[in-house]
Amino acid sequence: MSDGGPDGLYVLASGPAGDLPIVLVHGGLDRSASFGRMARRLGDIPLLRYDRRGYGRSAGVPVGPLPVHVDDLLGLLDQPSVVFGHSVGGVVALAAAQRRPDRVSAVVAYEPPLPWLDWWPRDGDALDDPGDEAERFMRRMVGDRIWERLPAATRQARREEGPALRADIDSLERGGPAFDPASIAVPVIVAHGSETTWWHRRAVEELAATIPGAVRREVSEASHGIHLSHPREAAELAIEGREAARLDQADRAHRGA
Repeated sequence: MSDGGPDGLYVLASGPAGDLPIVLVHGGLDRSASFGRMARRLGDIPLLRYDRRGYGRSAGVPVGPLPVHVDDLLGLLDQPSVVFGHSVGGVVALAAAQRRPDRVSAVVAYEPPLPWLDWWPRDGDALDDPGDEAERFMRRMVGDRIWERLPAATRQARREEGPALRADIDSLERGGPAFDPASIAVPVIVAHGSETTWWHRRAVEELAATIPGAVRREVSEASHGIHLSHPREAAELAIEGREAARLDQADRAHRGA
């Protein structure tokens, strides 16, 4: 079923009602629908996905910096939940976990970018037209041939999401660190594909080394778009995160007894 989230965000809930739902958070120039194949492999688990502001069916919601996206995510969580974040969605998930560990029980972050670190590569100057910037981003992600084969309406929709993409990039590059890895106190799985870029791999390695108790996973033959190319493996990571949350809850209950 669909429901309205904070500020009218498009939200889709599926699966049976229950505890420890998995919440899927997409990255830049993406939308909740991209998790469709992954979601089908999580059919017996309570699941929530949504379009972040400025993207997909939330295109009419005013864009905002990263802290606003964190507010949006936390506003959707009415019970402890496991958050799977892809790319920028992983940054949102980790920042939310630091702020509200009572609501984010575990995080699975797949290739979250860390552009506030000095070694992260830069794309160069922002383009005057946000639509051109969105097109440049998409061409880099999918290649010129695939971009040019997309339907004209799809290409125009991505170009119209340029302001949301620019808000994401500006916030990450100029807003300072989005979270403090050492202060995250819930189970975290950070993952990358074997075919990813050196900078995404390094980001995951550094997070695994600095988040207490974090686990690093590598997905064979995957690159950045794991939810599209390897939905089964993406679902398995989310399930592993849910199991880690259950074990952590049981351990906390035991120590508190």
